[in-house]
Amino acid sequence: MTTASSAATLDPAEANPTPVPEIIEALKRVAPLHGMEESELRWLATRGIERKVGAGATLFHEGDAADRMTILLKGEVHVRRERGGPAALFIGRTGLITGLLPFSRMKTYGGHGYAVTDVWWLEYPREMFAEMMAEVPSMAQRCVSVLLDRVREITRLEQQAEKLNALGKLAGNLAHEMNNPASAAQRAASGLLDELRVYGHEKYRMGGLCLDEQHLLSIRDWQDSVRGQRKLLAADRAGNAAHEDGVQAWLKARGVEQTWKIAPELAELGVTSSQLEPLGEFLDAGALQIVLGQFASSLRAERIAEAMLDSTARIFDLIRAIKDYSYLDQAPIQDVDVRQALENTLAMLQSRLANVEIERDYESEVPAIAAYGSELNQVWMALLENALDAIDDRGRIKLVARRSADMLLIEVWDNGPGIPKDIQDRIFEPFFTTKPTGSALGLGLDTAQRIVRRHRGFIHVRSEPGSTCFEVRLPVDQLQAY
Repeated sequence: MTTASSAATLDPAEANPTPVPEIIEALKRVAPLHGMEESELRWLATRGIERKVGAGATLFHEGDAADRMTILLKGEVHVRRERGGPAALFIGRTGLITGLLPFSRMKTYGGHGYAVTDVWWLEYPREMFAEMMAEVPSMAQRCVSVLLDRVREITRLEQQAEKLNALGKLAGNLAHEMNNPASAAQRAASGLLDELRVYGHEKYRMGGLCLDEQHLLSIRDWQDSVRGQRKLLAADRAGNAAHEDGVQAWLKARGVEQTWKIAPELAELGVTSSQLEPLGEFLDAGALQIVLGQFASSLRAERIAEAMLDSTARIFDLIRAIKDYSYLDQAPIQDVDVRQALENTLAMLQSRLANVEIERDYESEVPAIAAYGSELNQVWMALLENALDAIDDRGRIKLVARRSADMLLIEVWDNGPGIPKDIQDRIFEPFFTTKPTGSALGLGLDTAQRIVRRHRGFIHVRSEPGSTCFEVRLPVDQLQAY
């Protein structure tokens, strides 16, 4: 477990060695050694270098040469990565065989190892392996079994870390996207409460005018006619400033005060000073102030309510996209519309698309395929994230979806710097990544390839500077895929 560089800090237990029978009894409790002959156990007990350290001691550092096998007889060891990714913790407990094993290609330790409790172990330098295989023949099979278990465990940990990393990025994107409409809705709700109080006060003042029924009918008809032109004039924002100046001048000419509370709302509807003339024929300055103030307040309340509707609609759209993306509450195999799946994935990445031009080239009649929808979405997520990383969230991405003979063709293009030709054949290898240390594990494209193969398809990349394309082909007829 230790290295030559750190051995000086450890107690080799030479001053007070443990009796061999006790070591043999401890070896018998090591699961991979169960069933081993007494003579073999004695060889391991007498030839191993016994070491003991107290809790908190450093055993090795990340990057130290791995040159010996370790049998942990007692205690608990933690290994934390000082650099190189989110899978930062490995725990070794009593009964573990670790370190460099015969037949292993391990060269260095992958993290910083330290004792959590008092630790007791035996270690066997690399130079002893040949003699070990000759004197303890069963060790060969046992070491191979340990190696297979270790590969499975490391793969599981790395895949779990990749999933957590992806989930963290997805959660961050969603939190960013949800925050904007949620904050807008909250501000609108607060503003609506204030405006409703103003509207109630203005409505009360309007009742105090004691207008006759004919005048009230004229006011209502006027308001209805102004609202009726709202949709027609909504797009004419350029004329609002001119309308506002004209309305303010008209109101001031008739002695109306606080025109700044009224004119902007009327101008936004496209009201001109000439349209106010019918009200000026039977309302004095005070009545105009109240009637138009009440109308302006109602317009503000309506606009705030519309903002709330827009914000909550955006939230519901995001929730729908999340449900569609994850295929929540649905059977594992679905009829998947690839075009909609790509759009749902874009919705998950919306926070990264502010400076990205998305070009869509979707064939009008793309058949749905029976597939594991949530798994295919992992493919689209991996390819789109890869494209966004390539262009640093600034540039152009093109999505293609069409039928090609009996296959679905999906392409994700980006105008990034491209993938060097000497590594294009390696990008689908597990744990291979060109990203900075610690930012990725190199499992995204490997996972995408495995999912595509599960659906009897294949994935291919072609790249040159300024143009990279990941091409996915999936059989339209998936009946034999499961």
